[in-house]
Amino acid sequence: MHQRALGETGLRVSILGFGAGQIGGPELTEDEAGTVLNRAVDLGVNLIDRHLSWRRHELVLSTKGGYGTRFPDWTAEAIAAGVEQACRRMRTDRVDLFHLHSCPLETLQHDDILEACRQIVRGGKARVAAYSGENEALQFAVDSGVFQSVQCSMNVCDQRALDGAIARASRKGIGVIAKRPLANAPWTGRSNDGDTAAAEYRERFRALALDPGALGWDELFLRFAAFAPGVTSCIAGTRQPANVERNVAAVERGPLPPSVVDELREAFLRADRGWVGRI
Repeated sequence: MHQRALGETGLRVSILGFGAGQIGGPELTEDEAGTVLNRAVDLGVNLIDRHLSWRRHELVLSTKGGYGTRFPDWTAEAIAAGVEQACRRMRTDRVDLFHLHSCPLETLQHDDILEACRQIVRGGKARVAAYSGENEALQFAVDSGVFQSVQCSMNVCDQRALDGAIARASRKGIGVIAKRPLANAPWTGRSNDGDTAAAEYRERFRALALDPGALGWDELFLRFAAFAPGVTSCIAGTRQPANVERNVAAVERGPLPPSVVDELREAFLRADRGWVGRI
C-alpha cells in the first residue's frame, strides 16, 4: 500500500490505518483479533493502535492518553503515566505516536500540560507527541508548536476541518490522521445506541441526500477521506479480515474523480445546518 510522510515527523504511514477499538472487547478472542491485525499488516497497513510485538519493526504504533490512570485526568502526571501504561500494554519500550486525546481547550492551554507532552518525547517514551480532538482545541494544538501530528474526525458527513485545522496543519508540516472516515456507516441503519456522534452522522447523511453511484457507500467514503487535501492517513476499524481486504482494495483504487469530490464538497456546504462544533 502507498505510504505518505507523516508531516515532518520522519515517519511514513500507510494511507489507510487500522483503528483497533472494535477488536479490543470480549467479542473476539486474542487469536481472532490477531488474525484481523495480521491480515491488515500483510496488506500493507502499518499505522495501528494495538500491539503485534512479533511484528513491531513493521508498525507505526499509535496510542491515546491523558486519562484513565491513578492520577487525575488531564494532568502532567496522567500524561506521563499514560505513555508508560501504553508501552507496557503494547510490549514496547517506545510508542511512535502518543495522542493527548480530547483534552479540553482550557486545560490544553496550561504550560505544564504542554511541557508534559514535550517531556514524553525528550524522555524517549514517544517518538512524536500528537493531539486528538476537534474544534477550538484542535486549532490550538495545531498552532501550539508542541504537536507534530493531529487526529480529527473527517469524512463526507464531517468536512468542517478540511479548510481549517487540516489545511493549517498541512502548511505547518504537521501530520494529519483522519478518524471516523466511514462516519459510523450511517447508510446501514444501525442505531448505535448512546453514540451521539453516530446519531449526528445519520442526520447529516439524510440531509446530504447523496447517491454513491456504482462505488458503494464504504468505498465512496474511504476514498474521499484518504485522498482529502492535507490528510496523511485515515483509520478504519473492523472485526472481519474480509472487511480489511475490502477497505484496502478501495483506497488502492486511488482518488475519487474530481467531479465526484466537488459534488461531495458542494453537498456538504449546501446542507450545512449549523453543524460546526456539534461533534
